[in-house]
Amino acid sequence: MAKMTKSEILAALAEGTNMSKKEVGEFMEKMTNLAYKEVKNSGEFVLPGLGKLVKIKRAARQGRNPATGETIQIPAKTVVKFRVAKAAKEAVL
Repeated sequence: MAKMTKSEILAALAEGTNMSKKEVGEFMEKMTNLAYKEVKNSGEFVLPGLGKLVKIKRAARQGRNPATGETIQIPAKTVVKFRVAKAAKEAVL
């Protein structure tokens, strides 16, 4: 089975909510922007029933260059991760 495209997701949500595809698209865009803003400001954004986006600081560490085998220093950085909710895991698995 192929992955759903953005237009297929919009069509499915529009059909299930009695909203137009355009309204669903605008809603998803606003929710995405809100999620980015909240993760940037508070460090997390919760999607009830799905999970949450979390901002995490990674410490500096040592790694290896696979081409040469040389040891290199990987600098510290901030990354965003998605933690899946228990309800979502149970529903899918």
